Amino acid sequence: MSADLPKAGQAVAERLGAWIAGVAVRTLPDEAVYTARMLLLDVAGLCVAGRREDYIAATLAAADGTGLCTALGHGRPLTAYDSALVNGTAAHGEDYDDTFEGGPVHSGAVIVPAVLAACEREHLGGEALLKGIAVGAELMCRLALVAPKAIHTAGFHPTAVLGALAAAGAVSASLGLTADQATAALGIAGSTASGIIEYLAEGTSTKRMHAGWAAQSGLRAALMARGGFAGPRTVLEGVHGFYKAFAPSRTPDFTPLLDGLGQDWVMPSIAFKPYACGTMTQPFIDCAIGLAKRGVQAGEIVSITCNVGEGTVHRLWEDLAVKHRPPTPYAAKFSTPFCMAVGFFDGRAGFGQFTEARIHDPDVLALAAKIAYRIDPADEYPKNFTGHLAATLADGRVIEIRQPHMRGGAREPLSPAELEAKALDNFRYGGWDDALAEAAGRWCRDAFSAPDLAALTALRR
Repeated sequence: MSADLPKAGQAVAERLGAWIAGVAVRTLPDEAVYTARMLLLDVAGLCVAGRREDYIAATLAAADGTGLCTALGHGRPLTAYDSALVNGTAAHGEDYDDTFEGGPVHSGAVIVPAVLAACEREHLGGEALLKGIAVGAELMCRLALVAPKAIHTAGFHPTAVLGALAAAGAVSASLGLTADQATAALGIAGSTASGIIEYLAEGTSTKRMHAGWAAQSGLRAALMARGGFAGPRTVLEGVHGFYKAFAPSRTPDFTPLLDGLGQDWVMPSIAFKPYACGTMTQPFIDCAIGLAKRGVQAGEIVSITCNVGEGTVHRLWEDLAVKHRPPTPYAAKFSTPFCMAVGFFDGRAGFGQFTEARIHDPDVLALAAKIAYRIDPADEYPKNFTGHLAATLADGRVIEIRQPHMRGGAREPLSPAELEAKALDNFRYGGWDDALAEAAGRWCRDAFSAPDLAALTALRR
């Protein structure tokens, strides 16, 4: 062993592998179990909501044959890898899935599809499902804290690249892999991680597939590790390791990844989105809705200036001319000016606000064109997602509105009833009737106590 390598058992992935192998369902805190259940429910609703979209049809067209596993909302059983890809792509496709404010990363759309596929493939039950989701979400959130903002700065999508490792850990936990096997799975996943953010240029669909690709990559890594394939134990901190490759601008700090691991769970702070668009735009939508509720008319507005975190600018504000007139409905989800404008007029930002008709609506575009930004050095991003606007009106008044945090996050979580209503709405949006939607909701609530996942076949519609 080289002198500059960590001693046996001391590499970061080895320490993670030992934790993954040692997690017991009975020791999971209640809040972690609750969050895992809500992740399952949220993802299931999103998979069904997106099942008829053209990008899902294209993904299904790339699937080979049939298998043992379920793509939620589709009749054709798929292989584990294909089901993970389809479910992950559908769950993340409309950007309505959960987020971790310290990252940001989207855990549910990666972890739930990977673990569902693994458990169906291996005929495992609810405890394995719960353990995998909890472990994977915890790992993904903690991985996101190692080098905040640096992965985006390098041009990569954190959900895509971190998701492959987290999915490998999740599936390792579900399958009951040994510490050495889990370590190898993480090492293998480091070479399967990928996902650039060039989709921002023209609003194309590659971001949509990132969660599904990470899910199937992590699943494959865990199964290869179980079969004896070796991966580098220094995958995370090595000279040619993960963070060196994907976050070169920042020295990784593994303290928030490792400290309190297994005792202090961070995944219960995962935020569930109230709006179907980019995470950091959500507080700004609340500000715009608040402006409309004050009785302000769009024609009265001369200009709106927003204080923003520097780290959000290159994805959500620039090129500002493009953000004022997003070229596709998907691009509109990552335009803060458009999201604010449509929220101002509609009082919401759901599936119906991101359509061809809305991105060409002259009133929406006229208001979006009045919205600009300035960087606030004191902004807390990425630790906290805040919103702000200062609207100058034709009569000279300036109305300022602030949203101090993301609604749906740890500081103002959505209630269980709100999350269940969101999922039911998404099941219905995907074309399911009330009876099937409610049955799917019950399955999600009861899944962790089921002896197997055979009931999932009823969701192949």
